[in-house]
Amino acid sequence: MSESANVLLVDDNPKYLKDALPFYGYNVDTAQNGVQALNILDKTPDKYDIVLLDVMMPEMNGWETLKFIRKNKDTKYIPVIMITAVNEEQKIISGLKTGADDYIVKPFILPNLLARMEAVLRRVSWHREENISADTTVKNKKDLPPLTAREKEVLALTAKGANNKEIAEKLFLREVTVKSHLNNIFKKLNVTNRTQAVLLAMQTNLIK
Repeated sequence: MSESANVLLVDDNPKYLKDALPFYGYNVDTAQNGVQALNILDKTPDKYDIVLLDVMMPEMNGWETLKFIRKNKDTKYIPVIMITAVNEEQKIISGLKTGADDYIVKPFILPNLLARMEAVLRRVSWHREENISADTTVKNKKDLPPLTAREKEVLALTAKGANNKEIAEKLFLREVTVKSHLNNIFKKLNVTNRTQAVLLAMQTNLIK
C-alpha cells in the first residue's frame, strides 16, 4: 500500500519522519506549519494521498489546520493522521469529530505509525474501488451489532468528552454500570477503547 504513496508531513521538526518514511516507499514533502501546509494543499490538492499533521506548531496548530483542510472542497477528503504529544482523550475525540482519520501520541514507535498509515490508505483504496463516498467507511451501520438505547446514550456522552462519573450523573447510573455499558459497546464495535468507539460510531452514523 505504501509504494509510491505521497505524504505531506506537517511538522516544525520533520527530520526523523522525512528521513525514515522514504525507506518504506513513501514520497514525502514537508511543511513547517499549518499556514505553509494549507498553501501547499491549495496549489496541489490532488497530489497527496495522506497528511501527517502535528498538533503543536507555530503560527497555526494542527487542530486549526485540520478545520481548514476539511472546509476546503478540494482537500476535505484527504486522509489526515494527527500526531500529538497531548494524550488527553477529550482533545483527541474533539479532533476526531473535526475530521481526523486517526491519531498517534508522541513518543511513538515507527511501526505503529506505519501500521496506522497503511490502515487509513487501505480504507481509502476500498472506498475508491467500491465508489463509496470518501466520508464514509467500509463498515456500514447495518454491519454492526445493534446498540441498545442506553448504550447509544452512553456513547453519545462519551463523544462529547464526558468521563464515567459525568455520564453516570447525567444518566442517573452507577459508575460501574457505565463501565459495563462501555465494555459492551467495545465488544459490539470490536474496538478496545473509548476513542476508537467514538471514531467508528461517527463514521457509521451511530451518533451525530
